[in-house]
Amino acid sequence: MDLAQLIEAGRAPAAEFIARSHRMLIDGLWVEAASGETIEVRDPATGEIIAHVPAGGEADIDRAVAAARRAFEEGPWPALKGPERAKLIWKLADLIEREANALSVIETTDMGVTFRAARLGAIGTSPDVARYLSGWAGRLYGDTIPATAGEWHVYTLREPCGVVGQIIPWNVPFGMAVQKVCAALAAGCTVVMKPAEQTPLSTLRLGELIEEAGFPKGVVNIVTGYGKAAGAALAAHPDVDKVTFTGSTATGKSILAASVGSLKRVTLELGGKSPVIILDDADLDAAIPGAAMSVFSNSGQVCVAGSRLFVHPKVLDKVVAGIADVAAKLKLGSGLDPANDLGPVVSDVQLNRVLGYIEAGRRDGAEVVQGGGRIGSQGYFVAPTLFVNTDREMSIAREEIFGPVISVLPMGDDSLENLARQANDTEYGLAATIWTRDVKVAHKLAGKIKAGSIRINSGGNVDPAVPFGGYKQSGIGRERGKEGVEIYTELKTVVVQL
Repeated sequence: MDLAQLIEAGRAPAAEFIARSHRMLIDGLWVEAASGETIEVRDPATGEIIAHVPAGGEADIDRAVAAARRAFEEGPWPALKGPERAKLIWKLADLIEREANALSVIETTDMGVTFRAARLGAIGTSPDVARYLSGWAGRLYGDTIPATAGEWHVYTLREPCGVVGQIIPWNVPFGMAVQKVCAALAAGCTVVMKPAEQTPLSTLRLGELIEEAGFPKGVVNIVTGYGKAAGAALAAHPDVDKVTFTGSTATGKSILAASVGSLKRVTLELGGKSPVIILDDADLDAAIPGAAMSVFSNSGQVCVAGSRLFVHPKVLDKVVAGIADVAAKLKLGSGLDPANDLGPVVSDVQLNRVLGYIEAGRRDGAEVVQGGGRIGSQGYFVAPTLFVNTDREMSIAREEIFGPVISVLPMGDDSLENLARQANDTEYGLAATIWTRDVKVAHKLAGKIKAGSIRINSGGNVDPAVPFGGYKQSGIGRERGKEGVEIYTELKTVVVQL
């Protein structure tokens, strides 16, 4: 089927789900918030209210954590062997695959991402992410350590860390929820998940699929609510053993501070201001659209967005003209129209944030080559924007905008030392991209850049087996891959005197 047919296939079941009276999943029951209060959910393409979800708070987090603790300590979950956990996760993957069209319509309506990007991207790939992670269930093992020969027998064990709090971002809500929950379940943990208040719907639908897959009650609990209420209570809860969070660096710092009381384990995947370096020998037919869409995709709401662009002077004019042309040709509108390339930003708050940065760039003397403002008066659409004549002191070149805005910065000379210095001239260190045909330069430069992920001649997604995370203020720890499952374990050492 083509995209239009896939949208039509998902439209009716998605509309039926969105129109429901929504509740939270706690201990196998769908319940209202203890306060009885709700949160409005809006379609960012129109600004209209499409649903209400419970405004969970501290009391609801307490109930969910207690349920997760019981499920971890008692009942069927702790007795399940690895292959049995893997079978449940694999069944969940099959259900996600079955519902992919409806899930993509829900995500598009709730978050604003285009159906194409959701269906071919995070939601379309989520079944394989889940299946990959299911393979780690029962396969996390320790080592035998050759201590003093003949006198000691020493080995290590990996055990599930316990009750995990997972706080989901609004930019890729379903994909991040699947990645986090399946990794924790593979390790044998139980989960209390809080989706972003802006985009809770696809995560609630995931909760229904988790029920249908047959997970025991209390193993996965989903509490909707505001970050300052439900999120803060989850991060600080004394009976939560670990917290994982994906989102802004500022919020990540507050979660880290909240975890101090119980010294709970924390994994943080935070912001970025990633450099893209295009050298004079680069394949510009690939580099220009690659650099453009590394920022413009998902309307710039991408943590690894290559928003700082360094281009060799020999090809600067061609690259700037090429990116401006890409931006000018992108069609904005509802993500449920397959003719559109980009949807809106997620909310009026985010719209005003991005527009504020654009105006700040103009005030600071940067030049807008393309875009530079809001599109239309309905919904939260921002034109893909390209700035030149920027410098490191401008906020558009220094701070994470999380919108479709690229700043071209002066490269200077193309020595490896200078390129690395400029790439590293940021408090962040999430990702970087290098475009060059010189494999020697590419590898040497990759070794000098302080970032968790370096992409060479590519800006696309990577396999779920590849670890992901950041240096500096871009986070703590790694998700995906073996490392992304081991973060949900504790390492125990056993020493036997012979």
